Amino acid sequence: MQLFFAASHLESAQNFQQVLSERGVEIDLYEVEQLNARFFRQHTDLSLCVDEQGLWLCANGMRMQPDWKAEVSRLKRASIKSEMIARACQLSEAPKLIDATAGLGHDSLLMAHLGAQVILLERHPILFTLLEDAQRQSRTDALLTKVVDRIELVFADSVDYLQSYIQHNKQVDVVYLDPMFPQRDQHQQAIKKQAQVKKQMQLLHLLLPEQGEMDLGDSLLPLAQQIAKRVIVKRPRHAVFLNEQAPDHQWIGDACRFDAYFQLAL
Repeated sequence: MQLFFAASHLESAQNFQQVLSERGVEIDLYEVEQLNARFFRQHTDLSLCVDEQGLWLCANGMRMQPDWKAEVSRLKRASIKSEMIARACQLSEAPKLIDATAGLGHDSLLMAHLGAQVILLERHPILFTLLEDAQRQSRTDALLTKVVDRIELVFADSVDYLQSYIQHNKQVDVVYLDPMFPQRDQHQQAIKKQAQVKKQMQLLHLLLPEQGEMDLGDSLLPLAQQIAKRVIVKRPRHAVFLNEQAPDHQWIGDACRFDAYFQLAL
């Protein structure tokens, strides 16, 4: 993959090249005069770039990064009572929580802010590196410093990680699942086609092709149920149940819902 940078950010580009190489991604560095809108319009292939704001994923005239700092205003408004995710995950009890479907990490950031100790799993080397950079930059923000200290980023396949917990008879309070590509029933196909995917999701879909059981998350639910007191699955409001398994309880909002699966005996 190509990584573009201006001359003033050569050292950062070289550092990212080394890190990604160690994670199995070959990176070719390209110095450019300026990373501006015109440059991104002219370079449509999926690539990376680095500037004073850190590492970015780029394609089709767009660029994105997890940008945890941009979530600060949301965190300031959030509370245990106001957030449905807080009730679903019992964040008032400061649970130990595994987020097995990292995405951009925004839900993990919110859950950590509201008291959870979060293990955030990501297997894709580029997305993991983007998350790692977002966590590093967050430590310069007074509010986020304490929050990100409660998030442990782990570069691992979620299936392998959950299986290791099973093998060692380890337990957590909550496993949180928000599959990247949730399946929808036939009645939702027209809505899905009409919906405008946000810029961040468009680029993630290019990075993470919509295929395979792992991406849909079905294989994660039965594993999670073996190690967690409760498994919480975030779904679009009208999506089918994960793994075709009806939940024990639901919290339903306007656009999404949280399906809960409880472990009755430990």
